[in-house]
Amino acid sequence: MKISELLDKNTIELDLKAKKKAQAIHEVADILYKTKKIKNPNDIVAVLLEREKVSPSTFENGVAIPHATIEGIKEVVACLAISRSGIDFESPDKRPVRVIFLLLSPLEESETHLQILSKAEGLLRNKKLCDAILTAYSKEGLINEIINAERIGWDTYINLPKKEFLLELGTTERGLSREEAKRRLQRFGSNLLEKIRRKPLILRFSANLTNLLAILLWVAGILAFIANLPELAWAILAVIFINAAFSFWQEYKAEKGIEALRELIPSYSRVLRDSKEDRILTSEIVPGDVILLEEGDKVPADGRLFEAFDMQIDNSALTGESRPVYKISEPVFDGKNFLWTEIPNLVFGGTNVLSGSGRAIVIATGMHSEIGKIARLTQVIKEELSPLQREMIKVTKVVSILAISMGILFFILGSYVVHLTTFESFIFAIGIIVANVPEGLLPTVSLALAMAVQRMAKRHVIIRRLSSVETLGCTTVICTDKTGTLTTNQISVVRLWFNNSLFEIEGSGYDPSGQILYNGSPLSREEIKKSGMEALIQIGVTCNNAELLAPSNEKPFWSIAGDPTEGALLVLAKKAGFDFKDIKDKNPRIFQLSFDSVRKRMSTINLMEGENILANVKGAPREVLSLCNSVYVDGKKEPLTDEIKTSILKHLDNFASEGLRVLGLAYGEVEKKDIYSPSEVEHELTFMGLTGMMDPPRPEVPQAVSLCQTAGIKVIMITGDYGLTAHSIARKIGLVRDENARIITGTELTEMNDDELKEALRGKGVIFARVSPDHKMRIVDALKDMGEIVAVTGDGVNDAPALKKAHVGIAMGLRGTDVAKESATIIITDDNFASIVAGIEEGRAIYSNIKKFVTYIFASNIPEIIPFILFVLFKIPLPLTIMQILAVDLGTDLLPALGLGAESPEPGVMNQPPRSSKKRLLDPPCYFGLMAFWG
Repeated sequence: MKISELLDKNTIELDLKAKKKAQAIHEVADILYKTKKIKNPNDIVAVLLEREKVSPSTFENGVAIPHATIEGIKEVVACLAISRSGIDFESPDKRPVRVIFLLLSPLEESETHLQILSKAEGLLRNKKLCDAILTAYSKEGLINEIINAERIGWDTYINLPKKEFLLELGTTERGLSREEAKRRLQRFGSNLLEKIRRKPLILRFSANLTNLLAILLWVAGILAFIANLPELAWAILAVIFINAAFSFWQEYKAEKGIEALRELIPSYSRVLRDSKEDRILTSEIVPGDVILLEEGDKVPADGRLFEAFDMQIDNSALTGESRPVYKISEPVFDGKNFLWTEIPNLVFGGTNVLSGSGRAIVIATGMHSEIGKIARLTQVIKEELSPLQREMIKVTKVVSILAISMGILFFILGSYVVHLTTFESFIFAIGIIVANVPEGLLPTVSLALAMAVQRMAKRHVIIRRLSSVETLGCTTVICTDKTGTLTTNQISVVRLWFNNSLFEIEGSGYDPSGQILYNGSPLSREEIKKSGMEALIQIGVTCNNAELLAPSNEKPFWSIAGDPTEGALLVLAKKAGFDFKDIKDKNPRIFQLSFDSVRKRMSTINLMEGENILANVKGAPREVLSLCNSVYVDGKKEPLTDEIKTSILKHLDNFASEGLRVLGLAYGEVEKKDIYSPSEVEHELTFMGLTGMMDPPRPEVPQAVSLCQTAGIKVIMITGDYGLTAHSIARKIGLVRDENARIITGTELTEMNDDELKEALRGKGVIFARVSPDHKMRIVDALKDMGEIVAVTGDGVNDAPALKKAHVGIAMGLRGTDVAKESATIIITDDNFASIVAGIEEGRAIYSNIKKFVTYIFASNIPEIIPFILFVLFKIPLPLTIMQILAVDLGTDLLPALGLGAESPEPGVMNQPPRSSKKRLLDPPCYFGLMAFWG
């Protein structure tokens, strides 16, 4: 939420009269009271003044942000006031306050309150903005200053101190008392993801009995009863219920994403209650609780860490990116490039602890947590009709109007022109209506779609909703994730700088097959040893906590356990011909200095062969290089000259420009001790080399992207990864060809209005990076507003809202979460973008096939009407009864129609642009041609 969105002309004061703190807070609270934002200003003022005694709300620049969460208010409210002469706010630095931003939030919205508070501090700490606010001549001008500041990124997240969290949540590092926790559980509710009530099953079933075709058949059935033809009436009713039952079953099997989301919350968690560790139901966790986290735990709620030891979190449930995220407890004061979910000392419910341990203060539970917000987004999105469903409704309307009109017309003609009896006129009218209604249309379409589903399953495409088959065929835009869809989701070393030389590594993923190349020629094991590369391999293996897992029955492919980058170093060792297990056994570890985001490196102390003790270091290249005074060249140490350092940094920049993830490796000699500190170990090191890693594109993806472009389908990459990496992959697969392709980050997207976003989407080669779930939703909304038919791919919880919002949601079957699969309409069993393109080909074919058999079905309507016209005109007996018409429509029409529906895609179907959403399945010229000529 933006600060500017909380303010309007009524909640801004340009000339505050108060001179003292209490008077100023009273005056600002009265502004909110007059605008009916709050009801009890005196009580709120008392709370605010009490808070000021414990923790003053002022900071530099003469700004104060008094704030509190208040019971009884329904939404976040704020007021901005300016004092021209200054207010004695009892600031620690004794400076007068000239800008006051009052923030009040509902008691339940503690995390939202902290988010806005963090943004407000980030914004108002900017001296340029404060000066602009103080000189604003109007309320509109003041709001515009804030809007402009937000657009250029001044509203950064400020890491709030631990004291602020404890005070805001009314807790301590020792946790809550059991009595207080019980009281909060009653106030805030259980830590569960609630399910929004859906229509009762009986109402959802009855809806399928009241579509236009069904209503027409109801009319025909009632007329049959009136005409004393019960057998016919019951036959018509049977057709109605068969169609309704089939449609209801498809709807009943639709998404159950909220049940899958519940599974992301563990059943039991460890907390501190009354200063003692306690194991409680996760549903009983409340804001203010202190949770205890260890390796293997699932985080039960959103929290702020105040202790963290070598802690890594799998944040993929929220970000979609599988790389481990290092967590620390210390404040990070440079939050400019952070999304809320990326702040290093915050953890979020539904994510997993990969390593280490920590303690966190719970800031939000249940539906107020980040995963709860995603659950709410997923539930409130209404399922829209597919293009085919809309077409069938239009066809049904046309048929219904014609059938009823002709039935009424011929009833009148029979009664008053030809002078038939009422009974004969009823028979005539029923016959005309039933003959015009294609009773076999809906079941035939459903069966044809089901056959297409079977064909698509053979191409790794599983359909969860029948109508999405044809929707996929008229897709105009595919919004695709990067990791695992366009790429293999397996990081591998592809470049190596060592011994002042550049090497390339064959192969991809965790399969250790492949060779090391120098100038395009493979190196033998002897050449690798002779070059001294074994020393670099040893650093990568010994300073490593991952495991490389061989194929098994459960996983018939190579995989890793642990950090993907560390797994890639083990694969490199295998490709070089070394047994990494043997290296670890011969060079045992005696101490470890774990990675942290401040040092940006990891070090292990190993007793190497020959009994010398080495510190093996790996980490961010520039940080590692800054600790070195020598470099490993031709098997020995050489001084690290400025020339060599410049060469190393040049290769580092080249690796980075290719979107590679780069690690620097180094070593140093140390003395034997029981305990080591970073300052003792990480200095005067010898630089060994650089490893450039990447998650490579799937080999079949470039051809699939090219096929999409030929077919007029725009492919847009939307990823949680960094822009440079995304751009590198996009170039490799042919998604963009321009070096200056536009990369829009989540922060930049937030600053865009809808028109600017649509303009960006119309451009070629746009890439979205570092995006959040609501960003993805907004992109989908913009594309739909532009008239596009949108397919979205995803695998994580964060993708669920966009998957459900899109015309076609495509979940990944191998690595996709249950949440993503249940929110999607299509599942790709091999997680391969090329399979999506195969599905589009099948979808295009099904529309063509449906048009063929719809034409065939309607062509039989006129022959069915003719016997009734002859019956009226020439008084001849009916050669075709109404029961026989039903038999023709449901029986003999079905098999030929299914034969037409089972045809394979025609050659060149992917050389044509997507079908326009304005193109009709059965347009008037076609329908009247069927009635007048083919019929």
